[in-house]
Amino acid sequence: MTMLAIAGLRSGYGKIEVLHDVDLTIAQGQIVALIGANGAGKTTLLKTISGLIRPTAGTIAFAGEDIARRPPHKIVGLGISHVPEGRAVLKRMSVLDNLRMGAYVRTDAEIDRDIDAVLARFPALAERRRHLAATLSGGEQQMLAIGRALVARPRLLLMDEPSLGLAPRLVTRIFRTLRELKEEGKTILLVEQNARQALQVADHAYVMERGRIVLSGSGASLLDNPDVQRTYLGRRAA
Repeated sequence: MTMLAIAGLRSGYGKIEVLHDVDLTIAQGQIVALIGANGAGKTTLLKTISGLIRPTAGTIAFAGEDIARRPPHKIVGLGISHVPEGRAVLKRMSVLDNLRMGAYVRTDAEIDRDIDAVLARFPALAERRRHLAATLSGGEQQMLAIGRALVARPRLLLMDEPSLGLAPRLVTRIFRTLRELKEEGKTILLVEQNARQALQVADHAYVMERGRIVLSGSGASLLDNPDVQRTYLGRRAA
């Protein structure tokens, strides 16, 4: 089943167009990686999918429904959660209150159970559940941002640079979490500067340059691609 299908998408900021006729597809249960240089348009794409930026052309079909001009809270309600670059945790609120904010579109009786599941997944957050988010380390804040998104019960998780600025040990923990989420049936669109790690975990991947998709294929095939190796993996092509 196709979870997300983007066709001919154009988007940007005011009169500045950043995305140019972007086509991208994600099947249910996949991890799809989007790699590219800084300024390529990756974050703009995630913001457009989640409704923070309105596209000027094209379609964004989520589970067969066009969401291109839906407001952000409606998109969250449909099942898309966005873990933004820089974490964007609410620093003057506690860990628990941050997690509760992830459920702001929910009205069911299982919110506390889902929060408990996040705390079980990230024991460091459980230990500091009453602490202000501002007191957490960078890695703990990233865990909190992911946990907050999970409390919304997403069918599609958008993740923007989850390993940015983290120590290698924490990067390993974040990517292990991605694999665990996939095993649990989550669908993930991953924007990541650590191209090697992203391609290793991805079922499929896209390369974006200057707002256009210029290459796509399985994660394994792009790992072996000489152009990708030279440009994004720091390896000289043979």
